[in-house]
Amino acid sequence: MKIHPLNCFSFHLGVPGITRCLLIDTGEGLILVEAGVGLQDFLQPNLRFRIFFAANRGNRNPEQAAIRQVIRLGYKPEQVQHIVLTHMHLDHAGGMGDFPWARVHIYRPEHKVATGQHKTRVLDYGYEPRHWAHGPDWALHEAQDEPWCGWPCARVVELAGTQVLLVPLEGHTPGHCGVAISTPEGWLLHAGDAYVRDMQIDPLEPRSAFPRFARGFEHLIFPEQGRHRLQQLLKSCSGQVQVTCAHDPHSTAVQQLA
Repeated sequence: MKIHPLNCFSFHLGVPGITRCLLIDTGEGLILVEAGVGLQDFLQPNLRFRIFFAANRGNRNPEQAAIRQVIRLGYKPEQVQHIVLTHMHLDHAGGMGDFPWARVHIYRPEHKVATGQHKTRVLDYGYEPRHWAHGPDWALHEAQDEPWCGWPCARVVELAGTQVLLVPLEGHTPGHCGVAISTPEGWLLHAGDAYVRDMQIDPLEPRSAFPRFARGFEHLIFPEQGRHRLQQLLKSCSGQVQVTCAHDPHSTAVQQLA
């Protein structure tokens, strides 16, 4: 199997950031972890996306859409059989519509919040309904009693021996999850927006990725709840897991994939 890291949206908020997707070639089909910003979001942004691009100083480059990168890697888009999302915010789920035949796997509580009418938090407005207007083939999952590293998980895909799990890491959104992927070397966990820089989960000296004046923003957008749960999970895994996140362009775990 082969994992291709994809950058599906570049932005710059004082420091550079990306939206990291992972394209997994199992040998019998492709699995896309995160869908990034979609092709139409780049080409024909609606008001929500125009505000989003401006606020994040984002690069409106349609070549960063996952579907274009899949083609450049030499695959056919139809080979993408499954999409697994950490959560459904607009910069993580936009590419769903570019693969309308794919099965979309999501934690049931996240789907409920994203598609529901009752919004109670600022981040609840980070969902874009046009991303699921095509009627995706949803697979809604719940955490099962069978644990992974001692933690509840949902086993969502197994293809050619590659296992993909959803591991609840609530905080950034009520249904936010990490996506765990089995590899020949062990497990890789895409932790989504549970953190934004590796320094935040340093096992010896964790520290904030934000300057002191922006700590309030950090606690609002990236609550400590998700990071603490992730740090506890990593301790219980005893070094068996490499972890990456959505927005750190210098993630150590992904650099090791090259």
